[in-house]
Amino acid sequence: MFFISGCTFASWAVRIPAIQLGLGLSEGQLGTVLLGMPIGSLVSLPLAGWLTTRLGSRPITLASAVAFPLVLLLLGLAPNAWWLAGALFLAGMAGDILNIAMNTQAVAVEKGYGRPIMVSFHGLFSLGNLAGASFGGLMAEAGWAPLAHFGLVAASCLALLAGAGWFLVAEPPAPRHEPLLARPDAALWWLGLVAFCCMLGEGAMADWSSVYLAKATQSVAGVSTLAYAAFTLAMTVGRFSGDALAQRFGVTRVIQGGGLVAAAGLALALLCPGLGPIVAGIALVGAGLSTIVPLVYSAAGHSKTLAPGVALAAVSTVGYVGFLFGPPLIGWGAEAWSLRMALWLVVGLSLLMVPLATKVR
Repeated sequence: MFFISGCTFASWAVRIPAIQLGLGLSEGQLGTVLLGMPIGSLVSLPLAGWLTTRLGSRPITLASAVAFPLVLLLLGLAPNAWWLAGALFLAGMAGDILNIAMNTQAVAVEKGYGRPIMVSFHGLFSLGNLAGASFGGLMAEAGWAPLAHFGLVAASCLALLAGAGWFLVAEPPAPRHEPLLARPDAALWWLGLVAFCCMLGEGAMADWSSVYLAKATQSVAGVSTLAYAAFTLAMTVGRFSGDALAQRFGVTRVIQGGGLVAAAGLALALLCPGLGPIVAGIALVGAGLSTIVPLVYSAAGHSKTLAPGVALAAVSTVGYVGFLFGPPLIGWGAEAWSLRMALWLVVGLSLLMVPLATKVR
């Protein structure tokens, strides 16, 4: 499920330059259109937590894992900006319902497994990101239209779901009644703030790293996808080693180190706008951010005040404000100043996670 989610999102992310060009959108217009996804996400996140708690995470995971790849077809069919914004709204809903449901599944498995494994689950999300970004780069270089590319991705994801869906944990619905909207307690607010800083960086890299590389180096479509592919590769490697790092050094030090690495990497990419430094710098951003959100989600899923699905939805709502509203903010900043200047926001928030990490236990 994590792999399907990552592959679907990356398939969209790497074709943003092609869709922007095909629809003739400026950076400011693209930033506005990208608002469709955060609005869909924020509408669905409270509902996702409530549904997951009342019906169980297994059926909600299955339903959303079908819907999310299919929405790619609507993105590929977009004839204008309004259609694209509406399709992104549906993508935000389906993708974030899947996010809450599959993370609730992961919390249930982690509790039964006996040791922390949440970061490794997110490693499979990053592996899906890497697969989607790499395949998308090949499709772009070969001249495939986004719709044909998205059709292949959707069919592959649904075939994988048909084989893997049987093995999900049949977690029973929670016996107590949970509110549709839950106000996070103080601990969850701190977790949400760390997630906000990290996920704004992730969203910025997903939506703007390919565009930045293309503009900074005048690269062709296939080469421009190297930035996001490097980001996802580094994030994948970091996540598969994250559980061991957290056990050895502690959660606070891992988050602090990750924030410093991400800030240094993006600063390199912005100060040295060549192909090599940009790709290497964005890879460092992926490595730095790789473990932070999984560690935050694991802590939220063990909340003693709310059911796992509702607690995850509460923290995700705060975090996804950064992930989904960050890219439009970067677009508006790029329109007002330049894309390079706008991306310094990510450097600042990465550094902010260093003091915030002391609040995570």
